[in-house]
Amino acid sequence: MQLTILGGGGFRVPLVYGALLGDRAEGRVTDVVLHDLDAGRLDAVARVLAEQAAGVPGAPAVTATTDLDEALRGADFVFSAIRVGGLEGRAADERVALAEGVLGQETVGAGGIAYGLRTVPVAVDIARRVARLAPDAWVINFTNPAGLVTEAMSRHLGNRVIGICDSPVGLGRRVARVLGGDPDEAFIDYVGLNHLGWLRGLRIAGRDELPRLLADPELLGSFEEGRLFGVDWLRSLGAIPNEYLHYYYFNREAVAAYQAAEQTRGAFLRDQQARFYEALGHPGAPALKTWDATRAEREATYMAENREAAGAGERAEEDLESGGYEKVALALMRAIARDERATLILNVRNGATLAALDADAVIEAPCSVDANGAHPMAVGPLPGHATGLVCSVKAVEREVLAAADSGSRATAVKAFALHPLVDSVAVARRLVEGYREAHPGLAYLRG
Repeated sequence: MQLTILGGGGFRVPLVYGALLGDRAEGRVTDVVLHDLDAGRLDAVARVLAEQAAGVPGAPAVTATTDLDEALRGADFVFSAIRVGGLEGRAADERVALAEGVLGQETVGAGGIAYGLRTVPVAVDIARRVARLAPDAWVINFTNPAGLVTEAMSRHLGNRVIGICDSPVGLGRRVARVLGGDPDEAFIDYVGLNHLGWLRGLRIAGRDELPRLLADPELLGSFEEGRLFGVDWLRSLGAIPNEYLHYYYFNREAVAAYQAAEQTRGAFLRDQQARFYEALGHPGAPALKTWDATRAEREATYMAENREAAGAGERAEEDLESGGYEKVALALMRAIARDERATLILNVRNGATLAALDADAVIEAPCSVDANGAHPMAVGPLPGHATGLVCSVKAVEREVLAAADSGSRATAVKAFALHPLVDSVAVARRLVEGYREAHPGLAYLRG
């Protein structure tokens, strides 16, 4: 089975390959094709994968190419993990927004809209090529903003594109551990949009244990989200929000922390990864060791500004484990390729899951997965405050898609102005102009 990874020179690709190395079952991936526009990054990542595969019998063969059509031909699965504009683009997204006093995070608020506006046209082109060159392939989208990009691609690929994110899985695993349950056995009642969802229940052996957690202040404050949001706010909500909701619930504090930081997250990653790829430009550099050290630093500094704003301190060692997006991706591939039924939290078309949204809106929810793809499971309705936020952000996503399709500058302004974290139409206009100046790829926005 062939897996094609778009953005194959990306830093997190070795996580995916590491998961593949552990899969020994029939029907596993035997060939990995890496595609990237940057041949130097492809070479660096290929070296890391070669060291990972050393001594592993039957390790998937790896090839690399800068030709997109060549990479897609023959694919059974396509991972889309592209970053349009690179980390320099992410740093610019942050810089332009913070200059206007609004959030510049890559998936939330002004930064997420800017990232979406330059990513959607590229993602749509990829979807059209997949439909033409590999019509039977399943596309698994890692590209941020994940929900928005998945919805854009679904207009051309239907249900054969599925978005994944490790954030809700990581949240569920942390809550299960705190409650003394096995994270692999617990059912996570979670729903919303990507980076905008809430854990409303966690069933262990058929019993919802979340009320027990909410009733115990000491237990509730013992893990990442408890420290980030505060025990009183979580008890008021009656749910555990995705960590990215900190940008909404504590927006002033988050923006102030980002403005006060010596370096934004995007700028930090840009410089860190530049050092990594530069180091691997030397033939004798230990590729896997260098990658491991860089990843450890990356994980330890994740959402540092938010923790500072909340007074949450350093990340606890037990919270450094991500949800394992590479494990989610492997489980998703297994379920589809082998018809091994699985329950996973994924980004898929809504159908009738959330009554407040139309059937084609991409949401993030528990799904039953089999050979026919991912099917969102029935969930209880969100409370009014959450429904309002979900509908508001989904309306913004739709304006982003409309702007990308039409090239309308006015529609792009509307997308920014309608976002809950952008507080002025005048600011929205300045953001569009600032981003057009920073990103040549947004020159298509006219009128």
